[in-house]
Amino acid sequence: MDEFSTVGSRPGILVLAAHPNWRESRVNRQLLAAAQRVPGAAVHDLYAAYPDYDIDAAAERALLAAAGLVVLLHPVQWYSMPALQKLWLDEVLAYGWAYGPGGDALRGKDLWLAATTGGSERSYHPQGYNRHFFDAFLPPYEQTAALCGMRFLPPLLLHGARRVSDAAVAAHVAVFEDRLRTYPGWRELEDLPQCPACEVPAGDRPAPGAADDAQGR
Repeated sequence: MDEFSTVGSRPGILVLAAHPNWRESRVNRQLLAAAQRVPGAAVHDLYAAYPDYDIDAAAERALLAAAGLVVLLHPVQWYSMPALQKLWLDEVLAYGWAYGPGGDALRGKDLWLAATTGGSERSYHPQGYNRHFFDAFLPPYEQTAALCGMRFLPPLLLHGARRVSDAAVAAHVAVFEDRLRTYPGWRELEDLPQCPACEVPAGDRPAPGAADDAQGR
């Protein structure tokens, strides 16, 4: 399990890296290496940590509790995140811990998406084969942050990751590393409000000790 410490007064950074096959990665592998060079950042390779998909939720919550910035680093697969990253959300962001009554462990933290797509930016257009601007696929990320009382930061995206030039990849990796090194001193953060709390009625979730939500439905 990766650990990190704060650098000076800077909040800890937790990079949750999720790629099913790093050997086939052109861009995410370089982003992973860049994050590992940043002092104070914990880089957590989910597929290496949990090849059997058996997530240690308590250990993951301990990492989250110590972080001020949580980074989701992954390729976009079927307009969403890789399967293990989604399972991580299901297992770790529990009712009563991450959201709902008493669930304020993540409140006030920042969530940042750093993602790549196979399709070009042009393909994410009403006239393109993806039929929507990429922003149309962000609400699940934004609402996950909102439900947990986190601030969703403007994503860092690289479209057409398989075909863009080496120079474009290098520039993108440099921006990613610089952003990690300079957080929380991003100028645009001054204009981003904190996320208002989303109140979840107790009746919308099972009582403690009852069957979990998926089984209860």
